[in-house]
Amino acid sequence: MSKPVEVAVYYFPNYHVDKRNEAWHGKGWTEWELTKRAEPRFAGHDQPKVPLWGYEDEADPAVMARKIDAAADHGVDTFIFDWYWYEDGPYLDRALEEGFLGADNNSRLKFALMWANHDWMDIHPAQRSTPYNILAQGTVSREAFMQATDHMIRTYFTRPNYWRVDGKLYFSVYELMSLVKGLGSIEATREALDDFRTRVRAAGLGELHVNAVVWGVQILPGEQKITNGNELLAALGVDSISSYVWIHHQELPTFPETPYAQISVKSAEDWSKFSSMYGLPYLPNVTMGWDSSPRTVQSDAYDNLGYPYMGMLSGNTPAQFELALVRMKQFLASGENNFPAFTVNAWNEWTEGSYLEPDTKNGMAYLEAIKRVFG
Repeated sequence: MSKPVEVAVYYFPNYHVDKRNEAWHGKGWTEWELTKRAEPRFAGHDQPKVPLWGYEDEADPAVMARKIDAAADHGVDTFIFDWYWYEDGPYLDRALEEGFLGADNNSRLKFALMWANHDWMDIHPAQRSTPYNILAQGTVSREAFMQATDHMIRTYFTRPNYWRVDGKLYFSVYELMSLVKGLGSIEATREALDDFRTRVRAAGLGELHVNAVVWGVQILPGEQKITNGNELLAALGVDSISSYVWIHHQELPTFPETPYAQISVKSAEDWSKFSSMYGLPYLPNVTMGWDSSPRTVQSDAYDNLGYPYMGMLSGNTPAQFELALVRMKQFLASGENNFPAFTVNAWNEWTEGSYLEPDTKNGMAYLEAIKRVFG
């Protein structure tokens, strides 16, 4: 690693036209449509969020080049792309493959993949009635796993700016148990991951570093041999764990708003907890904010029904975000997590209220906070 602490930011690529989205939502649709239509759901609710740069097409290399420059100029080292591949192939891949890899300045940032292998639900926007329709299943067969990972090796891992941890190619899985379920068993999943590692070596690319998001580390019902998360991670040969967003670990106790400062303190306690709970290096997270109300039908009443009808974080000012970063810097200095890096949620989760990209209210203030704390 080139810096004492590496700053990796999750990137959510739903702000370009994709053929699946056009089939589901109509020609030209992107998630900007939800951002534009967001309304205040209670007195004092800060919506809509308005991007300072406008509702841009992230698959345009010139558009992505501005994002890359802004990130690199403010101390961000890596974009971790939320990456999608279902049984019938890729989804939301143009932001990375056309935008980022097509940008003439992409060498200023490293990049990596977090396979977001969850079911894609019909929540753009979500009605109050559940369960939601599943538009694409997160589980994949061994054949689809082979196709996806061969594509990774061929298209991404060969790039000189693909992120490596201790010299190994970083690859993260969002829902570990979804992977196990699709591949059939823990043993079959270990075999598939070992084969993936073998193919990476055969391509002359060295070793693979497999990361699992803690959110997805669960024991399957009826599992006899595996009794805890550490046994599962060891059985699969996972190299490290990570967190994606604070609200995965911290319930928001008050509705509609919980103070950001309160969850920030509790989340900082999680970093030590997960470092000691799991016998693996841990990549912790700082979350910029949370407000999933833009993903709900705006004309429906906003009640506490579960995601995306849920509480949000209030008071996530640039100053409060900077305080969370200072806590992270102090935690990483202790070395107890065995991983000199952390993640930020997120570069552009506009419809979940967690974004570093400049808006018309705060400009570049969140990025400036990263630069002040981490250089």
